[in-house]
Amino acid sequence: MSSNCQPIPIEGIAYNQLKIEKKPIVPEYVPRDPVLVPKANRTVVVNPSRTCMPFGAMFAGLGMHRGLPFVQGAQGCTTYVRYTFCRIFQEPASIANASFHEDAAVFGGRKNFIEGMRNLIVRYHPDVVTVVTTCSSEIIGDDMVSFIKAARKRLIKELGEEEGNRPKLVLVNTPSFAGSHIVGYDRASRAFLETLAQDHSKPNNRINILPGMVMPGDLRELKHMLREMGVDAYILFDISDVFDTPLMPPQTLPYYPEGGTRVAEVEDMGNSIATFALCQNEGGLGARYLEQKFEIPAFIGPMPMGVKNTDLFLKRVSEVTGREIPKSLKDERGRLLDFMADTLHHTMMKRVAIFGDPDIATGITRFACELGMEPVAVMSGTKTKTFTADIEGIVGEFGFKPLILNGSDLFELEESLKTMPVDVIIGNSKGADIAKELQVPLVRAGLFVYDRVGYHKRPVIGYRGGERLLADLVNAIMDFSYPEERTQQL
Repeated sequence: MSSNCQPIPIEGIAYNQLKIEKKPIVPEYVPRDPVLVPKANRTVVVNPSRTCMPFGAMFAGLGMHRGLPFVQGAQGCTTYVRYTFCRIFQEPASIANASFHEDAAVFGGRKNFIEGMRNLIVRYHPDVVTVVTTCSSEIIGDDMVSFIKAARKRLIKELGEEEGNRPKLVLVNTPSFAGSHIVGYDRASRAFLETLAQDHSKPNNRINILPGMVMPGDLRELKHMLREMGVDAYILFDISDVFDTPLMPPQTLPYYPEGGTRVAEVEDMGNSIATFALCQNEGGLGARYLEQKFEIPAFIGPMPMGVKNTDLFLKRVSEVTGREIPKSLKDERGRLLDFMADTLHHTMMKRVAIFGDPDIATGITRFACELGMEPVAVMSGTKTKTFTADIEGIVGEFGFKPLILNGSDLFELEESLKTMPVDVIIGNSKGADIAKELQVPLVRAGLFVYDRVGYHKRPVIGYRGGERLLADLVNAIMDFSYPEERTQQL
């Protein structure tokens, strides 16, 4: 037995003794084999900064009003996702499952799907069901199109023509081995619009927003900016009042949150005047589909974080809708600029490492450069065709040359940072151990923030989101580097 491991006494361990002090295996850091550090040289992923493709499709499906995802796979494919949503949002997530066992792996999942779909519709009466495939169903070759037709036929037989056809069924193919949660959400955006959007014959003078996998606070900030401009918009997969819903006694059973995008809104998106995908990798497929199918102009990215990107988003909305950018939003911009000037001595020339999903990592990189910080390493957990060029374009404007890791893991990032000192790390909660190891602050940003209370309620997009992120950044830096002799000065 290792000297670091103590035998567990027969009587067990008391609750207040569960915290065990970690002891390093070796007294000092031993450099890794440089050949194995780059992710490109390994077939194994160590400490990934991403999760599976069905996760993104389930996130999207829960953003629909009275919507439920139905996962064609094993129970574990659903349990992990529900657990992760609960950690991030502290809210329940209702997700149905076909409950695959050994027999489904041999004979296919047709029986499980038809029976499960029938039970879901009869008991929960959803308006829309997101049919999400998994590795197992994709590998065994489940013919989901025919399965959906068979399930619909049974619903009509049992419930009648009207009720059997009422719930919409949207198929999203998400084999986990082919991409990450980013790809799953992106595919869901196209699948919903392809299945539900109607013809372009009744202009509604609205714009479509495909926000990506952002927080409820971000969506509320987005709605605030559009409301200030007097712009009407449809937001696809609106999770703001789903994952941050008021605690109220259920008025009806089964209980659904009041929030979410209505089916009728998605059907009408084909009549909008423009589509804005805030993240090119999380909704870009849906925006391009509407452009190709209905000739609706598509504006794809960048994520409206910081000054320049938010300016660009508001300018595009203004040009499309003919609405002026009001003084209230210009005042918010001015407050952000004032805050940046007030805190410049804390951020200027600080070395920062950034990681996360590609679009938010790109947005944070620009904002960090606007703050006078030097990005020394920027990592995306999901590999994309444009990430490297996007980052190079941003840092090139400011004369920086960071290490760019496109589709890497946190093992490579950590090993790289041990040879290039940084002052602060910006990323999600998966970087907490790295920050402790390097003894630098971690500023949380992105989807997977589960060790901070209330993070999901606060925005990072827009001018006011920039103020919030800047405050977190400066306070984190001050916690680590503010001189003790100055803390008591009057």
